[in-house]
This record gives sequence, C-alpha cells and structure tokens, in this order.
Amino acid sequence: MDAAELIALASARAEELPGSERENPFGPEWDVFKVRGRVFLLAPLDGTGRVTLKSHPDDAVALRETFADIIPGYHMNKKHWITLTPGTTL
Repeated sequence: MDAAELIALASARAEELPGSERENPFGPEWDVFKVRGRVFLLAPLDGTGRVTLKSHPDDAVALRETFADIIPGYHMNKKHWITLTPGTTL
C-alpha cells in the first residue's frame, strides 16, 4: 500500500464511524479525527503516508509483532498509539 492509498483508506474509514469529525487544530497540514472531542486518528498531509491510531495496548503489541509496517506511535505514547507506514505488509 502506498502513501496516498493509506491516507485515503484511513480517512475514508474514519469518516464512516458514527460521530466522527475531521478537524485541523494543528493547521492545514494535519487531519485529526475525533469522536466526542477525543482524538483517535492523526494523519499528517506531508506525503509520508503515516497514519497514527489510538489502540488498546494488547492490540498494539499484537499488531506491531504481526505487521512490519506498524510501529509504535510516532511522537505519541508508545503504549496506546500505533503508526501505520506505507509498505507491503498492510
């Protein structure tokens, strides 16, 4: 999955969730998705294709161990956040 596909797929899925809202509190270069004011997805629009997601700690460990393209949350709490990067394992 390339960078554009990853951002498009993550954004489309986030928008399908009930109560989901897209905001840009950090400026136009970041899409931030929230439900009830709580962030669950961060997507920088810088071309890297990184998507950072909130995750249950046990799920985060399992996902990181299973998929090489899932790493600890970029600039986030490593226990509760994961970052998906473009690659062949997603």
